[in-house]
Amino acid sequence: MEEKPRLARLTAIITQLQSKRLVTANYLAEKHNVSVRTIYRDIRTLEQSGIPIITEEGKGYSIMEGYHLPPVLFTEQEANALITAEQLLKKNKDQSLVENVSSAIEKIKSILRYSQKGNADLLADRIYFGGNNKEEKSSDNLMQIQSALIHFQVLKMEYHSSENKRTTRDIEPFAIYSINGNFLLIAFCRLRNDFRAFRIDFIESLTLTNETFTPHTMTIQEYFENYVKDKKDP
Repeated sequence: MEEKPRLARLTAIITQLQSKRLVTANYLAEKHNVSVRTIYRDIRTLEQSGIPIITEEGKGYSIMEGYHLPPVLFTEQEANALITAEQLLKKNKDQSLVENVSSAIEKIKSILRYSQKGNADLLADRIYFGGNNKEEKSSDNLMQIQSALIHFQVLKMEYHSSENKRTTRDIEPFAIYSINGNFLLIAFCRLRNDFRAFRIDFIESLTLTNETFTPHTMTIQEYFENYVKDKKDP
């Protein structure tokens, strides 16, 4: 990757600071193919330009909460990538994901340059992804699960397993992953007193409770190492 011109790099750094809670100098240096010392100079330049950057010693940088610059314009390739991602995600089987992605991308597309809007419409009509061609939806729970996951809220669910067993469970959502086009929820199941993986489209009903739980310290990598090989029955 070639080093970007400094103005383009400074603009990109602002975007990255606005899109993440915390960004390290090492991350920015690797992202832009420059030295950490160069990133330090870039951060000082942005601060001197009036950008309210907060430095957390030993952790990284963030932008003062509530501060936002108007969004930068997309390049043609970025706009094309956005439209491609939208068409791919429309094939997803979870209704809540499709609705929210479409709404979010519609807002993002509103800031495209006028000439890009026509190109975006043309590209959307010329992209086709196989699989789930009828765009059937088998679940509507993904967004609610994601909300519970980041806020550490207990979920109560009615689950219908592949073995045709129905159970009611209180679960502590931990992570989500996709395999063969299906979303799986990794959660600590209080019924089994252990971590389990649940097919999201097998959840018949889901209730977000007011109870919170202590965040789990296990990493997703540790889950795969310790649990996936065992393939425990939900």
